[in-house]
Amino acid sequence: MRSHISAHAVCTAIRDDIVSGLLAPGSRLIEDILAARYGVSRVPVREALRTLQSEGFVTSRHHAGACVAELTEQEAADLLDMRALMEPLGAARAAARRTTAHLKVLRGLVRLGRERARHGHLADLRQLDGWFHETLAQAAGSPSLTALLTQLRRKIEWTYVIEPPTRVTDAWDEHGAVLDAVARGDAERARTLMAAHIERSLPVYRLRRHASSVREAKRPVNTARARA
Repeated sequence: MRSHISAHAVCTAIRDDIVSGLLAPGSRLIEDILAARYGVSRVPVREALRTLQSEGFVTSRHHAGACVAELTEQEAADLLDMRALMEPLGAARAAARRTTAHLKVLRGLVRLGRERARHGHLADLRQLDGWFHETLAQAAGSPSLTALLTQLRRKIEWTYVIEPPTRVTDAWDEHGAVLDAVARGDAERARTLMAAHIERSLPVYRLRRHASSVREAKRPVNTARARA
């Protein structure tokens, strides 16, 4: 008997398996197999695949049906460029619209991040970093912008290996500076600080070397700026 799992939950499960690499780029997504995998009927799977196609994680091929998308290097570079444009906007909006609850969570994350960085507990920092950026996106007070930022971060995680940074203490000091600007309601300073933080974080991103990642590539990842 099939469980009554929503299309949203199935979509999240498939997306997570794509991002983690369990469903590799280019692999076929057959509804019957996915339905059995997640213990649901084909209906929520079909709806989930439509959503994931609209997000860019899934593509449709002639004679093959739905497949996990394959990004070229140019498309992968565009993800980082979009982040450089959108996250500073999100920080500026957060400075104008954040709530007391958002600030409380952000302060707790910065405190934990600084503590873990200071004591060399690197295993926790990636998750804390993700929570900080996600909370800041939520603080922007725009469901559409929050959804775009969240989707963009997932695509970057899917496309890039994010290496442990060598400047973890500095990175969390930068988070703290962004938070201070947001707490003061200084939108332009929050935007500027976030842009600088993103620029300094670029060396930790390494393109995953899927066979498809160089297919049809026209140039190296973002030659306009050094990545390392």
